[in-house]
Amino acid sequence: MDCESLTSCAADMEGCAAEFVERVGVRARLPLDYSVGSLRVVDRLVEGLRRGGAGREDVAGTLLGLGAYVGEVLVREAGAVWVDLPAEHLLRSVFGHPVAVRMPDGRVWNPLGRTVNRFELGPSESLHTYFLTLHGRRSVRSRRPLPRIPDRASGSAC
Repeated sequence: MDCESLTSCAADMEGCAAEFVERVGVRARLPLDYSVGSLRVVDRLVEGLRRGGAGREDVAGTLLGLGAYVGEVLVREAGAVWVDLPAEHLLRSVFGHPVAVRMPDGRVWNPLGRTVNRFELGPSESLHTYFLTLHGRRSVRSRRPLPRIPDRASGSAC
């Protein structure tokens, strides 16, 4: 899968995150282990992109990989699931992406968009803080594994 050209479906996001970790994490020996703490590393990576002076379009593929990684942290650490947003769904136009994550309480969040915001707006949009302040995540103490099931409500063909 080529994460940089992903037009995206929820089913692709885990692979996109894994591809990003393989491409960037191993080469640079970054501690990208899908833990909440690793989101601090992601914040530093995004800040490095900002300081490098690249435009959003220049780093769009990298931001997609980083956003997929952030979403996978939500899946693995907070009990979220990736969901496809139908073309006519209001959240799709608001989020600017065809996928999002649904938390155990049913709330839908936008890790891809939040990663872009981190790039465009800076440290005030910290991805580590984003995780810690999200409503609807399961408590780490009471965490029980949830089955990964597709979102049947979306009607997506992905």
